[in-house]
Amino acid sequence: MAFSTPDPMRDDYGGFTRFELELEFVQCLANPAYLNYLATQKMFDKPEFVAYLGYLQYFKDPKYSKYLHHPGPTLHNLEMLQIEKFRQEILTPNLMNFMTMEGLRNAVPEKKD
Repeated sequence: MAFSTPDPMRDDYGGFTRFELELEFVQCLANPAYLNYLATQKMFDKPEFVAYLGYLQYFKDPKYSKYLHHPGPTLHNLEMLQIEKFRQEILTPNLMNFMTMEGLRNAVPEKKD
């Protein structure tokens, strides 16, 4: 299934543009617990869902990434989701916990003495 890059001013879905809905979803991918949830729901086993994640790579373009609240973790996880082994391993609590701790470590500024 091929997806096209959205026109943010087109395609109204319940008062939101397709871009707004995709932005909301792609930002959720920064959350390791959400990735684990998607894995438990076997979403990563569905070829059409994996294809959709590939389509969402357009968020790497600065024209779209400027709208992300947390571009670093969002784009990193979006890229990692292109790797089948990662999609399988996110099901394990160890990887989810590691990613959570890394996210917290990166979010807290270092104390300078």
